[in-house]
Amino acid sequence: MLLPCLVFFIVFSYIPMGGLLLAFKEYKFNKGILGSPWIGFDYFVTFFNSYQSKSLIQNTLIISSMKLFLYLPFPIILALMFNEVRNKWFKNISQSVLYLPHFLSWVVVVGLIQRILAPDTGLLNQFIANVGGDGSTFYMMDPKYFYQIMFGSHLWKSIGWDSIIYMAAISGVNPDMYEAAKIDGAGKLREIWNITLPSIMPTVVILFILSLGNILSAGFDQLYLLRTPGNMQLSDILDTYIIRVGLQGGQYGYATAVGLLQGVIGLILVVLANRLSRKVSETSLW
Repeated sequence: MLLPCLVFFIVFSYIPMGGLLLAFKEYKFNKGILGSPWIGFDYFVTFFNSYQSKSLIQNTLIISSMKLFLYLPFPIILALMFNEVRNKWFKNISQSVLYLPHFLSWVVVVGLIQRILAPDTGLLNQFIANVGGDGSTFYMMDPKYFYQIMFGSHLWKSIGWDSIIYMAAISGVNPDMYEAAKIDGAGKLREIWNITLPSIMPTVVILFILSLGNILSAGFDQLYLLRTPGNMQLSDILDTYIIRVGLQGGQYGYATAVGLLQGVIGLILVVLANRLSRKVSETSLW
């Protein structure tokens, strides 16, 4: 049963690592990857000397930090809320409704956002106009609304699915601990704070450490579709830059170097976070 999983990662993760040689070579179509001449770290130097590098890294770190740190409590809180629902029918319906957005592609989600936020004809602008306000705001073009739209859409799409693993961790908490807390006079909030959260903290830490590996990958699909000329200075990140210069510009080696930089920094952060977690607690990946 493990074999298909191993084959998947070997074919789609480990074998493609050979293509990382492009980051150190001047790729020639007629010579292939192995036959192309070596150029060392020239692509990395070119990227850091580029006027775009600072803004690209800054935008990527801001967006990925919002998705990592600001988003982290929401699926935990949702899992805690689901755990307290005693009506099985209502619980099943609520979970199904909140899980559904995960299975929608970002094309569909951003399409819905565009319909809701469109100037004049959008649902939000029509509501504002009906209550006497200005219903012509182009939210997708205004940079001051970009972070709210980006984070809100990510939250709506991901919170239900991401709460599943926390619900599984909560279901593994020993019920005797809750019974002992009730005997001692603890209320529901005290049980959550002193029993539930400490019990699922190892799961939270492990998922947080794994998420650090994507700190320089803020999510290509969402940002590419939300990007407009108005919010370009905030929405242009390393992922969109790699696609633009690599696939559209034909600079395969340069794009590979930037992508390799993302992976190396993510690996370093995961190793450091795991070492720190192992020192201050008993939870670690290895």
